[in-house]
Amino acid sequence: MEALKIKPKNEKFDSIQIGNSTTLYVGDSREVLPSLPNNTFQSCISSPPYWGLRDYGIENQIGAEQLIDNYIDDLVKVFREIKRTLKEDGTLWLNIGDSYTSGNRKWRDSDKKNPARAMSYRPPTPKGLKPKDLIGVPWKIAFALQKDGWYLRSDIIWNKPNCQPESVKDRPTRSHEYVFLFSKSKRYYYNAEAIKEPSVNGKLKNRRTVWNINTSPFKDAHFAVFPPELVKLCLLASTKENSVVIDPFFGSGTVGEVCSYFQRKCIGIEINPEYAKISKKRITNLF
Repeated sequence: MEALKIKPKNEKFDSIQIGNSTTLYVGDSREVLPSLPNNTFQSCISSPPYWGLRDYGIENQIGAEQLIDNYIDDLVKVFREIKRTLKEDGTLWLNIGDSYTSGNRKWRDSDKKNPARAMSYRPPTPKGLKPKDLIGVPWKIAFALQKDGWYLRSDIIWNKPNCQPESVKDRPTRSHEYVFLFSKSKRYYYNAEAIKEPSVNGKLKNRRTVWNINTSPFKDAHFAVFPPELVKLCLLASTKENSVVIDPFFGSGTVGEVCSYFQRKCIGIEINPEYAKISKKRITNLF
């Protein structure tokens, strides 16, 4: 596979070349994306930081906005740039989870099972909601992107059979997140054959909208990671070999890893230099 030759107009961003398949830019997506060329990527597969759920220790990080509306505005602006850089038949696969209001608590204690849950800040309860309310973040984002010009094509339920237990006694334990499929245009590339699933009679059928995929822990990261199987389905449905994929919230590099395995190319953007090192090590170990 030939090396990627996509370069931002602005040279101030540090870049990391990982094999011939992946180029990682270390910087804020809001600054890197505007310097990337139009109509370049076949697909964007990404899981942005969730609002008010993690403290990644980066100033002005997306997900740490005090107001939910500001968080949604930030994501709309990021994905507006993604839309510009996608090919006309390109797609966006967006994984996002929901959250509850904090009850105006200002911090969250650490959790032995999940150290990344510790937070030095908690956003206030959004206007119009009450303590203990489920916020509905995924659909707020989906409708905002739809209003901004994206075609909202599917809502996929990522069911987690091995979800983490919760200590709650007054509601069911959360065991799912959303994956939204958006397209840039009315007609777009989608390979239904590549992701068909078995039916009860043993024949293959069109993939349904509930995907049963276990979470996949990654020992080098103390934060939530995209399971490779989830990325695989999005990738095979939306790209061909040698297609170029972008992930503006690269994290531990799952999208880059899956792209390398399936002979796709990847551009990643990651604001945290420590996570960039983790993803470089992870993808380099594939070769």
